[in-house]
Amino acid sequence: MKKSYFKYLILGIFSLSLASCDLDMEPETSFTDAGYWKSEGDLRGACNRFYEQMNGNNDLGDGFKHDYRSDELTSGGANSISSGNVQVPTTNGAWTDAYWRIFIANNIIEKAPRANVDENTLNRYLAEARFFRAYYYFELVKKYGDVPLLLKAINSTVDPDIMMPRTPRADVIAQVYDDLDFAAKWLPDIDKLDKWGHVAAQAATAMKVRVGLYEGTHMKYHGEKGDNTTHFKTAVAAAQELINSKKFELYPDFNLLFQDVAEGRQNKENIFVKEYGPNGSAATTTHGTIRQMENSVSLTRNVVDLFLYTDGLPREKSPLVISPETSYDDVFTNRDPRLSMTCYKIGEEAYKGAFSPHNFHRGYSLKKGFDLTQWSTNSKEWTDWMNIRYAEVLISYAEALYELNGAITDSQLDETVNALRRRVGMPAMLTNQFASANGLNMLEEIRRERTVEFIDENKRYDDIIRWKIAEKVLPVDIIGALCIADETSQNKYTELSDRLTVNGKLRDKTRYGTQSDIYVIEFAEDRRFDVNKDYLYPVPLHEIAQSGGAVTQNPGWK
Repeated sequence: MKKSYFKYLILGIFSLSLASCDLDMEPETSFTDAGYWKSEGDLRGACNRFYEQMNGNNDLGDGFKHDYRSDELTSGGANSISSGNVQVPTTNGAWTDAYWRIFIANNIIEKAPRANVDENTLNRYLAEARFFRAYYYFELVKKYGDVPLLLKAINSTVDPDIMMPRTPRADVIAQVYDDLDFAAKWLPDIDKLDKWGHVAAQAATAMKVRVGLYEGTHMKYHGEKGDNTTHFKTAVAAAQELINSKKFELYPDFNLLFQDVAEGRQNKENIFVKEYGPNGSAATTTHGTIRQMENSVSLTRNVVDLFLYTDGLPREKSPLVISPETSYDDVFTNRDPRLSMTCYKIGEEAYKGAFSPHNFHRGYSLKKGFDLTQWSTNSKEWTDWMNIRYAEVLISYAEALYELNGAITDSQLDETVNALRRRVGMPAMLTNQFASANGLNMLEEIRRERTVEFIDENKRYDDIIRWKIAEKVLPVDIIGALCIADETSQNKYTELSDRLTVNGKLRDKTRYGTQSDIYVIEFAEDRRFDVNKDYLYPVPLHEIAQSGGAVTQNPGWK
């Protein structure tokens, strides 16, 4: 971790942006650390910094508003990760941004006891800081594995802890659990938050579900030493606590779930959100997610094929499959209703009028979360981002139960997988008898449910990493949508054909069974995944150099 970065931290940590909008502060020229940490207002202002810096869409330094790293979404060409062209960076926001926020948390934890507040008030703000410290350490572990576990405020560029080596992953995760336990004890109940969008006790519990499932599966499928069942037990217990609290439920309308009408505590599916707004054209905290849906992102056929048919069977087993397809819309026929709630059909009101295939993408154009009013603001959008929603708790509970017990009961399926299906009107439910009678793998069906529920919510890449299937699903052809000349403008059809022919990579029916007129967006030979190194990110060179070599590089990276 570079010394100049710590110097920047020390000089900048107490800028006026620490304060909430209505908090009276001294002029910036006279505002010093020595004059701070006196009142509850000071603690509140310091913690407000977390919400200002927190990114939506789980974007932590990678820049992935829409996540192109996996097989789920495409922007029309290989991402540097999926193509295997990542180089060891000098610096990377995925590392430095996380540590910046951890250092702010450590500073609050260290300095907050100076304030003239009672113990309960103090612990409430310590809990907020410890939640975010846990949140960002987990993000680091997912990407880098072992990372330096720094639990103190750095007050000098010559502090010896700047040279700290990497801490074993298990020790970092143990601290994450400890921080989340403290946060769950002392943070306010979600129904007693003084400001919506701030973390509640239930958000800390939900994070334990996320961490427990991730670490348990990562340990199991990557062959790591230790007892993975302890993580699954943690995830199961935390999920049961949230379910039994009766404070959460699925929002009734999947289509509206991702619109601003579903914001706030009135939507009982919200557990932890990144708040944007205020809603309307004058919004001051904004994002550009919706605008990108038109210009740069579409769903791959690889993931479209994971959606079940209405008989509850996958594509390779269902008699409802239309083959060959003769229209772009054939893929939506007799499918899980979430497919048509996720992607546009021909003629639906879309980005610029009635939707026409391939006007913008070669894949399946995203509909989920699109709002024409916010599209018109040209990347000044205000719909809140759900960092954690109750659906994640439910499907994570189902997966953790199965991983822990090697089985799941029909009643447990009914309150998890089938609850998600009932919400969207899916006719077929998943039961043990149904899975057995049709030769379905129960774990794979639970994973499938997770994938189709969370399209474009930045879950897929983390999932294929922890399941250790990235080596199977990444270095393959990424398939696009059926392209029929009569269903789009002839100019667009010809343009696509000519462009691909020039590269010698015109659509190839042998690449997708016997189905013609389906484009290969990215060819397998252009994609790479090295199992010896690509399951972890490379550590930035500056962090290695400035630690004097105490921080080492991940295996396989040079």
